[in-house]
Amino acid sequence: MSHTDQVRIKDFRVTEKPWGRELLVDCNSRYAFKRIEMVAGTRSSLQSHRQKLETLFIHDGRILLEIHSADHGVSRREFGPGEAYTIQPGLIHRVEVLEDCVLYEVSTPELDDVVRHADDYHRA
Repeated sequence: MSHTDQVRIKDFRVTEKPWGRELLVDCNSRYAFKRIEMVAGTRSSLQSHRQKLETLFIHDGRILLEIHSADHGVSRREFGPGEAYTIQPGLIHRVEVLEDCVLYEVSTPELDDVVRHADDYHRA
């Protein structure tokens, strides 16, 4: 077995979501790396994280990022290919998909750290 075969990631955990799907490339004690595919006309839950810090890079498509802040109310900003943003723990946010898109997410490894404040798909 070559050195490259020892480090190669062969299997990705795929999780189907109401808005598309996530491919977990890697999750270890330091970080998680996902490829996220979202379908136009859908949106994520309005959510926050207790611990998870995440940075997302838009590879293809367009999204509208909605941020809720006690200081500034609700703000929305469109993001497209080549743009990125970081969500700090505690920040309430939602992604609305304007065009089919592919995003790459790098985050701290707390994958189940999701607090849903509202959800179109009635998930807990």
